[in-house]
Amino acid sequence: MNENCDSEIVDINVKLDEIHRDIRTFIEDSNRQHLESILAFVRSDYSDVLEKHLIADTEIGLSKNMVKKCDRLDQCRPVFTDMLQKNASLIKQSSVDSELIDNKRVELKTLRKGMPYDKCDICFSEVTDLFEKQVDLMQSLRVYETKKDSKQNISLVPSQSVIDDVLDPLCHPKRFEILKAVSAQSMSFSFLSKLTGLRGGNLLFHLQKLSDSGMIIQPHERGDYMITSKGFKVMESVSEMYSVLIPEEN
Repeated sequence: MNENCDSEIVDINVKLDEIHRDIRTFIEDSNRQHLESILAFVRSDYSDVLEKHLIADTEIGLSKNMVKKCDRLDQCRPVFTDMLQKNASLIKQSSVDSELIDNKRVELKTLRKGMPYDKCDICFSEVTDLFEKQVDLMQSLRVYETKKDSKQNISLVPSQSVIDDVLDPLCHPKRFEILKAVSAQSMSFSFLSKLTGLRGGNLLFHLQKLSDSGMIIQPHERGDYMITSKGFKVMESVSEMYSVLIPEEN
């Protein structure tokens, strides 16, 4: 009986995932006005179904992929379940504030910092993936939109400013390595030296280039280097652009 129920849930999830992909394709290819009417219909008539899908997806994902042999499992799983179920309920709203989603991402990162084990990364990776899948579906339904979802007029992009402030700082492989590293956590000069193979003035030149562009900061003299909000947004944009332009391997 349970096997049949699990099989039905999997089949439903597959169908909903297909609907999700179809919505994305429709967003790209359809007339905007017609699209909005279709999305309004989906939001009003299928929001309960979509919420149940996200909750079921959460239960399956946490059950399968959290670390089984951990003394904190019984403490962490209810916390993650509650967090993801509350986030799933946002799919029923007509609009979700981008600041709310950003705060939830910060909440996840803060929660991770308070966990004691390296293996906690496994559970938090699963929770983050489930969270971002929920947000992705919200974006598909236009329930949640970020500023970057708004189309920009390419002709208005200031060429020289983009080159000086974004492209030039990114164009050197060593600087790109540095930005990738500090995107995850703050780094000391000595660690970045080991990472890049650069020493003294050579490393300092590239750090200064990134600092001048506003992508990293060193809050205290001789302190660690940290990525700025601008630097993080640039790296997120690069990651998104790469995923779009470079097809995934089969």
